[in-house]
Amino acid sequence: MSSFDLAIVGGGIVGLATALAVSERFPGLSFVVIEKEAELALHQTGRNSGVIHAGVYYQPGSLKARLCKEGAAATIRFCRDHGLPFEQCGKLLVATDDVEMARMAALQERCLANGLEVERLDAAELTRREAHIRGLGALFVPATGIVDYGRVARTMAALVAERGGAIITGAEVRAIREEPAGVVIEAGGQTIWARHMIACAGVMADRIAALCGLDLDFRIVPFRGEYFRLGSDKDAIVRHLIYPVPDPGLPFLGVHLTRMIGGYVTVGPNAVLAFAREGYRFGDIRLRDMREMIAYPGFRKVIRSNFRSGVLEMWNSLSRRRYLQLCRRYCPELTLADLAPYRPGIRAQAVLRDGTLVHDFLIRETSRTIHVCNAPSPAATSALPIGNEIVDRAVARFGWRQA
Repeated sequence: MSSFDLAIVGGGIVGLATALAVSERFPGLSFVVIEKEAELALHQTGRNSGVIHAGVYYQPGSLKARLCKEGAAATIRFCRDHGLPFEQCGKLLVATDDVEMARMAALQERCLANGLEVERLDAAELTRREAHIRGLGALFVPATGIVDYGRVARTMAALVAERGGAIITGAEVRAIREEPAGVVIEAGGQTIWARHMIACAGVMADRIAALCGLDLDFRIVPFRGEYFRLGSDKDAIVRHLIYPVPDPGLPFLGVHLTRMIGGYVTVGPNAVLAFAREGYRFGDIRLRDMREMIAYPGFRKVIRSNFRSGVLEMWNSLSRRRYLQLCRRYCPELTLADLAPYRPGIRAQAVLRDGTLVHDFLIRETSRTIHVCNAPSPAATSALPIGNEIVDRAVARFGWRQA
């Protein structure tokens, strides 16, 4: 049996940022990161749009609002310190009808409430800045940027290893037993004992929490985000990131045009209910995942209250032509021939028993464990301050003392 002061379950960017914070603030603490996949950062970290979010959408005073703004600055500092490519190209939120114009005004107020620089553009100025984009108006948020989060996570992992942290891959957690003096973890054929445990398990967050005996008031529901990549002739089609003005009743931001660090442009994502927690293709179905979702009252309530939008998302997923129409609302020159397949992602969305979608980051605790239970976008942007937030909670919960 291997013994550590701390075990961190999950080798995505949030788990690695937590490990990095531990190594910086408690250099004498022994710890291990446990990842079920053969490589780190394969799921939400490695399958997102690479956006450094500024914090436009989030409720003022919420964890998301605070940690996203801090995280954008921290991500850029981290990239500069370690020679990683990034670009602060800014984002345009484009309104294409009167309803979106009204929503845009509310978003502008939220930007100001969250302490963000924002500029309102009329249609003529929008066209001047983005010749291929059409709309009635737009908000420009200059703080938004782009980065390769997979590369950021791997750099974090290298730093953690340099500082003496252990990283175990290919070790899926099968059982957890919390004892008076510590936590026993069965993972990948190994038994690991740790005085304390922190779980950053993404789409498996509720299952890891359940293994620790937490009385769950939520479940994870997976939504697949499908992307397309534009051809190389469209690499310069936009200078900024182009987003629609989102429906405030939904937790998803809508299909957008995203410049990528590799020099190309992607379109997406949509948000389609996935039939497997790691189901990246439409036909991926896992019976255990389906049974758990259907049995959960919160999931059934979500389906009832969002049935129409869910059917539309599914239709858009099945029809590339309908998906294209979402893009053509603000970029009318795009054609079906421009849309090439690109890697999809999964959003791990926590849902409460009453059917409420959890919008903020959600953290739960037991006497010896801390669980990051809801950390969808902008978790990658916010990862570094999330790591420090978790360590702050560990200090309060576990009585850790810095040397």
